[in-house]
Amino acid sequence: MENVKDTFKEVAAAILPVTIVIILLQFTIIRLPLEALLQFLIGAAFVGIGFFLFLLGVTAGLLPVGEMIGKRLPKTKKSWLIIGTGFMLGLAVTIAEPDVRVLAKQIDQVSEGSISAGILILSVAFGLAIFVSLSMVRTIFRIPIHYLLIGGYLAVFLLSTFVPEAFVSISFDAGGVTTGPMAVPFILALGVGVASVLRTNSSSASEGFGLIGLASIGPVLAIMILGVLFQ
Repeated sequence: MENVKDTFKEVAAAILPVTIVIILLQFTIIRLPLEALLQFLIGAAFVGIGFFLFLLGVTAGLLPVGEMIGKRLPKTKKSWLIIGTGFMLGLAVTIAEPDVRVLAKQIDQVSEGSISAGILILSVAFGLAIFVSLSMVRTIFRIPIHYLLIGGYLAVFLLSTFVPEAFVSISFDAGGVTTGPMAVPFILALGVGVASVLRTNSSSASEGFGLIGLASIGPVLAIMILGVLFQ
């Protein structure tokens, strides 16, 4: 019951400020038609209900299962299995990520179908999956995260000089949308679970963090490579 109350407070804190701002703007500046305002209020209510149910599901299911998978995998003592599972889960949660689909749909519409939503979603998903696997490699072999971050962003900035300007903008947005409500809880729980088993003390379980920041480089590089192919 306490979890339900906390989730309700989180949703209210996320939805109410936006709703209040829109209502204030309605009566001061924008003055939308009454029908449009009602559509917004109904939509905000639906978003609140959906977000509430989603967060309950994340807390009850995704986070515990992700962490349990992360704790079970190292016990197999098979590095390839840990890395491969990271890849498959990264691929699956990115394809299911609502934010990725919104971005892909917008780009498909703006480009008039020249960059299809399906190709963009798969590119982002494979990019993130590869870097989730790389994050598993980093945890297993204790590679300092700043080496991978510096190398990854050097590759991003180097590749950006060869990519059409439109794809540079799209690629960084693609990196942002992968840090959405579907991917973050599951991947983060997986990383913390793996790190907590591979490390002997509780403080070193914090090495599971940084996984999202590292993984988000993958979609950026993937879209830039797609941009090179589209030239």
